[in-house]
Amino acid sequence: MRIRDASTLTLALAFALWGAACTSSDEGGEAEAPAEAPAAEAAGPEMPAELTGEGVWAFLTEHQYESWATWPGKGERYEGGAPHGALLTTYLNEVAAEALANHAGAMPVGAIVVKNNYMPDGTLAAVTAMVKTEDFNPEHNNWWFMKRNADGSFDAQGRFAGCEGCHGAMKDNDYIMTGSLSAAAEGEGQ
Repeated sequence: MRIRDASTLTLALAFALWGAACTSSDEGGEAEAPAEAPAAEAAGPEMPAELTGEGVWAFLTEHQYESWATWPGKGERYEGGAPHGALLTTYLNEVAAEALANHAGAMPVGAIVVKNNYMPDGTLAAVTAMVKTEDFNPEHNNWWFMKRNADGSFDAQGRFAGCEGCHGAMKDNDYIMTGSLSAAAEGEGQ
């Protein structure tokens, strides 16, 4: 908890110093600092400090993602399929759960959707996640993707053609395949 508080304080101080140093005539010479700070601040709720496989995984485990709400009507270990797994559990952070409950039509910045991917015998094969960012990946609705295997290795993190291509088929549903973001969850999809 103290490390996160220190990271938050460091981020806030860095943003404050950057803001104080900039003027309206600044042409963006320090573009990296503002790109990180607004995304974290705009989310309102907590976001991973680092958009890396390790950073997102640390955030998910620290925030006990398996205690988050599951996708309505799906529950735990529902039937899935390739490429995710025979059995799936989809977890939503507060931001994602609220957007889904309100039939928002799209996930807001700060939404995190996590899917435990199980083999037919119930063994965890991988954990996949989608993090909605402010400006990381605009050509793919600003989603950051991750696939962490059960052995701790990462098959995907960030922009990943396999994730983008498959989820892109649901662009009108903000890349979400588990169910509709505009209507009541009917249990369709994966």
